[in-house]
Amino acid sequence: MKKLILASMLLAGFGAVAASAGTLDQVKQKGFLACGTNPGLPGFAIPDDKGVWSGLDVDLCRGIAAAIFKDASKVKFIPLTAKDRFTALQSGEIDVLSRNGTWTQSREVELGLLFAGVNYYDGQGFMVRKKLNIASAADLGGASVCVQQGTTTELNLSDYFRSHGGVKYEPVVFATADEAIKAYDSGRCDSFTTDVSQLYGERLKLVNPEEHIVLPDIISKEPLGPAVRQGDDQWYNLVKWTHFAMINAEELGITKANVDQKLTAEQPNIRRLLGVEGDYGKGLGLDKDWAYQAIKAVGNYGEIFERNVGADSRLKIKRGLNNLWSNGGIQYAPPVR
Repeated sequence: MKKLILASMLLAGFGAVAASAGTLDQVKQKGFLACGTNPGLPGFAIPDDKGVWSGLDVDLCRGIAAAIFKDASKVKFIPLTAKDRFTALQSGEIDVLSRNGTWTQSREVELGLLFAGVNYYDGQGFMVRKKLNIASAADLGGASVCVQQGTTTELNLSDYFRSHGGVKYEPVVFATADEAIKAYDSGRCDSFTTDVSQLYGERLKLVNPEEHIVLPDIISKEPLGPAVRQGDDQWYNLVKWTHFAMINAEELGITKANVDQKLTAEQPNIRRLLGVEGDYGKGLGLDKDWAYQAIKAVGNYGEIFERNVGADSRLKIKRGLNNLWSNGGIQYAPPVR
């Protein structure tokens, strides 16, 4: 255990050194953003048969690239397993980790990372076969549960059954989510557990998706968001405020389609966001039109959500908590001013 802690401290220290060199300058010098993401999770990050990536996390990276280069295509997507994702960020292999990762204390304090906001509020759940007639997670006593190793999902699973009277269950652990879902589909487990958003995505990969249901129970808080290395405040602010810009754009009614028209709007908050008044990109190391470029490239937060995981996607996930604070959700961004 001491060796593991020492290794984490050394990696965190290395990441801080790498970050202090100026991540934005490094990104500009190499000419692209290195974005670490999921190898293949529908709705969040997945390549098509031509290698073109799409997803909620993918669009965030494209928005960051547009803010920096005025070109959303200047991104290199690097697929990472749950086991390798934080090491890749600490070592400087990637510039930002946008991989449906849960924001936790230990990941910031012990791994030397900073989470730059929440782009999807989620929670852990369970998927089962309809024929088992299981109505809730409370009925999973004695069941075998497929779960991915080295994730908060694995820890939450143990916590849930411990907190419910020590109900017996059989965890069946796999190194990757792909291995876990394939094992579940083949019948090795009675249930599969992960974040609810991921359950909807993984369900599409099953041989007969309609034979499986996601139970209504939510057993954890899973605030998912992008992460960067500690030690580079400018880069942290750049990633964070690009995300906030997309949320503010939705609240202000600015879309990918009308952003050019909004450049002549009279509202001060719209003019500030789009760079017509003031220079709010300067402190980020960007041009004053940084937010305009991001919105023009990928749209506002609502557009990104609906296109990838919501009503316009195959997943059809309802906005729920991910609605704007003004529409019954908890998505909220500080103002650009």
